Amino acid sequence: MTILGTEAIDLGVFALYVAAGLAVGWLVDWLVLGGLRSLARTHGWLPWSLTLKGLGHMPVWWFALAGAAFGLQDGTVSPRLSILADRTLVMLAGITVTYAAMRIATGFVRNYAVSASGPLPSTSIFINLTRVAVVLLGALIVLNALNISITPVLTALGVGGLAVALALQDTLGNLFAGLQIVASKQVRPGDYLLLETGQEGAVEDIAWRYTTLRTQSNNLVVIPNAKLGQAIVTNFQLPEQPLSVTVEFGVSYASDLGRVEQVALEAAKSVMAELQPEIEDWEPVVRFRGFGESQVQAGVILRVLDYSDQYALKSEFIKRLHARFAEEGIEFPFPQRIVRQA
Repeated sequence: MTILGTEAIDLGVFALYVAAGLAVGWLVDWLVLGGLRSLARTHGWLPWSLTLKGLGHMPVWWFALAGAAFGLQDGTVSPRLSILADRTLVMLAGITVTYAAMRIATGFVRNYAVSASGPLPSTSIFINLTRVAVVLLGALIVLNALNISITPVLTALGVGGLAVALALQDTLGNLFAGLQIVASKQVRPGDYLLLETGQEGAVEDIAWRYTTLRTQSNNLVVIPNAKLGQAIVTNFQLPEQPLSVTVEFGVSYASDLGRVEQVALEAAKSVMAELQPEIEDWEPVVRFRGFGESQVQAGVILRVLDYSDQYALKSEFIKRLHARFAEEGIEFPFPQRIVRQA
């Protein structure tokens, strides 16, 4: 009865310490960290905002773990149970600290390294590598804190690395191909690609194994990075953003080509000003290409900022050019066969 009573009293004291730690942690999170979050949002302190966002409510749990540690010191616990409890607390502290560090590190990488103005493209591959690096580092630190020798672990990883590399040849090949694609900066998120196999779409993301394209019909095309690295790719966003679009047409041989050029330019300029007002330092161009069987072949060169904008631009220009030619009496010839009897 005395032993059971002592254990019950120790368990109650332990619970009080944990509850006190939770209460103090909640107050610190609400008063201190809450005030810092408000100041960071008000003054635009991005590093502080990223750090506090990464921390989340982890300090509450850290104070609870600290309370549990104090409770174990003040209580009468058997040596074996004390060692097990201490290791459990160290492991929980390591897991929570690693999780918070991973969130903070990925936040900084996402907002600085892979941002639009950062040195790296905005792809998930760097975010995932950062997570893996932080988790591995945290695991090694926890093992060291638990008095588990890291050297045998590293040796085992080195010996087993060859077997893992052989088993994961495709995965590692896609990983390094993805890194090479990103490092070359020839393919970036948002770029519109046309592959030699006919698939096309805007780059959504470059991940561990796959690059994802979003097509005009809002479907996803998933391409292994190794395949993309070996494919012949047309990037419509490079070397410059505006994309040239050619609309071909033909006019009758009896047409005044000077007037045809003037009317086509007027129609093209009005369409460009209406649908692509951002492009101000460039004007449409009309070029006559050759003599066809029943028409003089010509083409108008327009420009769009995004690949998907060309369809609306072409449609509107064709409608407007057709109406203007009808007003001017300029004929669109059509092929016809004349049979003469000898």
